[in-house]
Amino acid sequence: GGGPGFMEAANRGAYDAGGQSIGMGITLPFEHGLNPYVTPSLAFEYHYFFTRKFCMAYHMQALIVAPGGFGTFDELFELMTLKQTGKMQSELPVVLFGEKYWKDVINWQALADSGTINQRDIDELCFTDDVDVAFDFITNALKSTSDPHFAECGLPDMMRSVSKEEALYNFGGDQ
Repeated sequence: GGGPGFMEAANRGAYDAGGQSIGMGITLPFEHGLNPYVTPSLAFEYHYFFTRKFCMAYHMQALIVAPGGFGTFDELFELMTLKQTGKMQSELPVVLFGEKYWKDVINWQALADSGTINQRDIDELCFTDDVDVAFDFITNALKSTSDPHFAECGLPDMMRSVSKEEALYNFGGDQ
């Protein structure tokens, strides 16, 4: 991301901790550019969603998705499809933040029951409202992965150098 709200909170957390964070904006009539916490050398603006999604898929080590509209759903389902079909890192940790929202707007179990997706696709998702749960899910996934993409990248320096309490505070957790 790199816009306001949830995306800005992530960028600000990295900024406040002295780290760098990427911003991948999209040119839209109702968007007003990247937030001020994006590292300038890591600031990108895209005209098309498909270009942005490709670049996000190439660079990401984890995916946290907050409630959103059509653009959010488009990005989530594109990335889940790439993960499911082996076109991107298969062990990508995916957190759907806002458990009630995600379980209300999508009947995940109906998709598995009808055979359109595998139950494993649902079981690999982390539905939560708790930043502690999200943090632990992502760090544990990144520490235990055998995926070459992550083995090469390793655990992000930001996650190694910041205490869990500091990361949660910067992310908007216990303050």
